[in-house]
Amino acid sequence: MSSALRISAGSSAVRIENVSKRFGSVQAVRGISLEIPERSLCGFLGPNGAGKSTTIRMIMSIISPDSGTVEVLGSSALAMKDRIGYLPEERGLYRKMKVGDFVGYMAKLKGVHSTGLSRRIDDWLERLALPGVAKRRCEELSKGQQQKIQLLASIIHAPDLLILDEPFSGLDPINGRLITDLIRSEQARGATIIFSTHQMHTAEALCDKVVLINKGDKVLDASLESLRARHDDRGLLCEPKSNVTHFADSAVRSGLAIAARAREDGTVELDLPNGADSTEAMRAALELSPMRSIALRRMSLDDLFVELVGGSDVAKGARIDA
Repeated sequence: MSSALRISAGSSAVRIENVSKRFGSVQAVRGISLEIPERSLCGFLGPNGAGKSTTIRMIMSIISPDSGTVEVLGSSALAMKDRIGYLPEERGLYRKMKVGDFVGYMAKLKGVHSTGLSRRIDDWLERLALPGVAKRRCEELSKGQQQKIQLLASIIHAPDLLILDEPFSGLDPINGRLITDLIRSEQARGATIIFSTHQMHTAEALCDKVVLINKGDKVLDASLESLRARHDDRGLLCEPKSNVTHFADSAVRSGLAIAARAREDGTVELDLPNGADSTEAMRAALELSPMRSIALRRMSLDDLFVELVGGSDVAKGARIDA
C-alpha cells in the first residue's frame, strides 16, 4: 500500500513561518512564510542566488534557519525522512556501484523491503527508458542517464513528499517530457511535490501553485488558477490578415487598446483598458481587420517573472499573494 494513503486531505505538507537565513554578510532568505497544501504541485521560481535552494535545504533539515519555524508532514524532515524523496541540486552517485545495487541500497535506506525490489527497479528502469542498465556501473552512464537514476532513487519508496531541486537541468526535450510525465504521475499517486526550476513554461504547465523568491524575499505566492483569473483577461492575442503594424496602430487609435505590440510571428498583443469587456473587445478587433485567429491572451509566467524580478525599480515592493 502506498504511504501516500496516509495523507489527510485539506492540510499542509509543509508550513514555514517567518524563516530567515544568513551566510556571513549575505541574507539568503528573509522572513519567508508559506504553506504547501498536501497533494499539490508547487514550483519554486527565482533567479540564480534568489534563495530557492537555501529554502529547500531548510525544509529538508540539511541546514537550520537562523529564526522562524519549519514543519514538514506535521513534524520535521528528519523525523519524516522515510516519507520524503529528495533530489538535490548537487548531483551525486556512488559511481562504482551498479545501477540496480545503488537504487536498491537507497530504497532500503528508506525502509523498502527487499522482497520484489529487483523487479520493481527493473520496471522503473523500463519506464525511464533505461532498460537493461541495472548491471552497469553508474559511472558508465551518460549525464542525463545518471540524472534519471538519481530521480529514481528519490521516488523508489513512493514518498508522501517529493522535493526536486532543478530536476530538468541538463535534460534534452525528450527526457524533459519523460520527467514531466513522471512528476504528474507521482502527484496523481498522492504525493505532494515541490520543485525548483528556471523553466517558466514547465512550471506553468505543471504547477498548481507557484512561489517566486527574489533576493531572499518571497514576491509571489499564488495558485495558477488565481493568477490566471487575475491576468488572463488583460489583453487579446490577435493574428490579423492585414498588416500587423497597421492593425496595431489602428487598435490604439480607435481606443480598443491602450497599447499594442506586433510580434515577429505575425500576431499582435493588445493591452485592453481597465474594465474592458473581452467579448466586446474581440468584436471590435474583428471590425478592424479579418483575423486568422483571436483569443484572450493567457498569462505567461515569463512575463510575470520579468514584471516582478526583471528590473529592480519596477519590482521593488512588488508582491502577489493569493
